[in-house]
Amino acid sequence: MATVTAAKATTTKYMSWVTLALMTTSSVASLRSSPTMAVYGLACVFLYLIPALLFLLPTAFVAAELASGWAGGVYKWVGEGLSQPMGFLAVWCQFAMTIFYYPSLLAYVASTFAYIIDPSLAANGTYVAIVIITIYWVAVFVSSQGTKTVAGLSSMGLIIGTLIPGALLVVLGLVFLAQGNPSAAPMDGGHLLPAWTGVASLVLIVNNFLSYAGMEMNAVHVSSLKNPGKEYPKAMALAVALVLLIFIVPAVVISWVVPSKNLSLTAGVMQAFDGFFNHFDIGFLTPILGVMLVAAALGGMLTWLAGPSKGLLLIGRQEGYLPPILTRLNKHGVQQNMLVAQGVVTTLLALLYAFIPDVSSAYWILSVITTQVYLIMYVLMFAAAIRLRRNQPDHPRGYRAPALAALCGLGATSSVAAFLIGFVPPSQYGSGNGLSYVVLIGLGMGIVGLLIPYLFMRFRKPGWKIDAPEEAIA
Repeated sequence: MATVTAAKATTTKYMSWVTLALMTTSSVASLRSSPTMAVYGLACVFLYLIPALLFLLPTAFVAAELASGWAGGVYKWVGEGLSQPMGFLAVWCQFAMTIFYYPSLLAYVASTFAYIIDPSLAANGTYVAIVIITIYWVAVFVSSQGTKTVAGLSSMGLIIGTLIPGALLVVLGLVFLAQGNPSAAPMDGGHLLPAWTGVASLVLIVNNFLSYAGMEMNAVHVSSLKNPGKEYPKAMALAVALVLLIFIVPAVVISWVVPSKNLSLTAGVMQAFDGFFNHFDIGFLTPILGVMLVAAALGGMLTWLAGPSKGLLLIGRQEGYLPPILTRLNKHGVQQNMLVAQGVVTTLLALLYAFIPDVSSAYWILSVITTQVYLIMYVLMFAAAIRLRRNQPDHPRGYRAPALAALCGLGATSSVAAFLIGFVPPSQYGSGNGLSYVVLIGLGMGIVGLLIPYLFMRFRKPGWKIDAPEEAIA
């Protein structure tokens, strides 16, 4: 037996900390959120650093400890640390945020694609709604077939849709300034901090919490490191540096060429490329960059479409939280009915773009609702981590986060603060009064994030349990 154990130890393949850092970077960083912060010009550096310190780092280290000690994801962590109903609420919020995430992601795709065919369509709500609905249902059909041909698209997404366009954007911006052209946004020290016009002037920082969300998914790989205690902090330090670089630099460059008053939250990246390409008389590259950005975004969407629902599916079947009609698998082993139900809600949300005159306002509303729902899960995760450290101090953990109580307190406090600030209309919020904004955010978050999971738990039936091994779920 000792010989076999030794043989296994020598054949174990460990992941390098650099690989983990790059995996984390590819799953967290993108150019999609750059226009949101480009509105603030040089102050976007401050607005990215604050949530990185208050939210990104606590999430990364706390999730690493949980993942190294309890397999099964957020449901297992919160279920053992707090209660099973709270565990279901956490995994539901992790799934439900995608209901709002996909419309905002596809709105970015629609606006980017508009620069390939007709840039004026980027601000057309009806066009954006049609693209969202069409692409989503095509993606549902592809995913329901169980095909894995799209998996390779997301693996190249970091290079095709982020690193190459981001590097090109920075090079063009530097050349643009080197030629003596003035920056559209002031770049002096007096603009390092955002102008204070009340609480609304800082509301855009809330969206950055969602930009950094997803660290808990990569934390599951901490056990693949040879020396987690030393290598994980190094991996996170490198990942944070790369993520901040990808987020901050393109946002600043966009502010050089697109005035904040003209900046679209969905099409801002293409606005910047279009401005640079026209300035340098290489406008023929605009469609090419548009295709690259669209392809990377669609590849990531197709790969992740069924992913977040798998955890909910497994818990729904094993614990009986969901009716069988939602947890039934098709012949390809895919939770098709759950994807269709999600698609119905996505379609209704897409219509917001058709009925709200300002496309950027609709995009912002969906982004904030996404953040609100996701933050509920993070508060539960931080609370569970403290309880598990206190109640199960001797439970085997591959990694122990330093100053766990302080990290959880910081992360939970920041999450609650961001949650509350999310109800304040941002200064960039267009037409419409503040009350309608609060009602939209509150209804969206309350119904999807709290009411629906409560109804599932309230009316659950013993017959909803399906004893199926995890391997049966594709």
